Amino acid sequence: MLALTLEFILTQLQSYQLVETRLQEQLENGTARCNLCLWRCKIGHGQRGFCQAHVNRNGTLYNLSYGILSSVDVDSIESKPVKHYRPGTTVMSVGSYGCSFRCGGCHNLEISWGVGALDKLAKGESKEAWVTPEKLIAAAQRAGVDGIAFTYSEPAVWLEYVIDVCQLAHAAGLYTVYVSNSFITDEALKLVAPHLDVLCSDIKSMRDAFYKEICRPAKVSQVLASIKKAQELGIHVETRTNVIPGKNDDPAEHYEIACWVRDNLGADSPWHITRFFPAYKLSHVPPTPDASLYAAEVEAKRAGLNNVYVYNDKGCDCATENRSIDFYLETSVEELHQIKKCAADCCDSEGVLLKKYEIKGS
Repeated sequence: MLALTLEFILTQLQSYQLVETRLQEQLENGTARCNLCLWRCKIGHGQRGFCQAHVNRNGTLYNLSYGILSSVDVDSIESKPVKHYRPGTTVMSVGSYGCSFRCGGCHNLEISWGVGALDKLAKGESKEAWVTPEKLIAAAQRAGVDGIAFTYSEPAVWLEYVIDVCQLAHAAGLYTVYVSNSFITDEALKLVAPHLDVLCSDIKSMRDAFYKEICRPAKVSQVLASIKKAQELGIHVETRTNVIPGKNDDPAEHYEIACWVRDNLGADSPWHITRFFPAYKLSHVPPTPDASLYAAEVEAKRAGLNNVYVYNDKGCDCATENRSIDFYLETSVEELHQIKKCAADCCDSEGVLLKKYEIKGS
């Protein structure tokens, strides 16, 4: 199905509504396949995919989270972490809800998984902030930042919004940053690549067994192929590894990661080594000892990497609660957090779209 043009979307979206998934296949019996991430979910009417953000309504997939912001913050590009693109500049970091992974040590659980928030959107009961691409860019300009960063949640999950915002960002002279797990299809990567300046991607491990714990179908080869493809498509790429005690803290594995970066991204390509802090299912695991972080640095330099950065004070690019979303937008809290009922004709009169939430007899 052809995607709507940006001009049409921006003129039509005056209130919250679903936007058609950019990459989808209509299949038999009203099912559809989402081709944004490598789950490639096959979804029936009334169902949502693994990320929970895309729903099938009568054979067409829609993105629930278009324009829905979970967090907004202003910080340095170095905090993403990105060290070799426009150092010293600032970005407006934004996130939504939903993820293609289920990491056991996730620090952004309510945002990344976003099940509760996305359930409420599906029921027409959400009060989450809805912000058009134009309003987000206007907020970034008022804040005086140099770029927009999509982070906190997996950007592939709301790629429709990411692309629309990126187009306006470039037109306004802002650069764009995409912080990702790189579990993305080639089609989606090629679609978004012309609109991205920077990719900061995880390389969580070099073992399929590690990825299987957090995302059953994910393979190391798929993630690495996406990262390499991003650089080939002209995106500035930096990678990071969060070192988790007892999980991916073997120096031999760090040497293997560094060799891959050297051979596929170049000896000058930055590799960021970050500290793990206890969270969620890994709350019993202690923070990464400094010795493990610096041992990884030794292996990276032995492999020939020239730009290796160790972070023993932070583990992830997490959303903070310093300022609420309305601080950055020229709108009242009441207006920003009105109940969101889809205004599109795919929903009933109460803005409810999922089959299990539909009014009886509708």
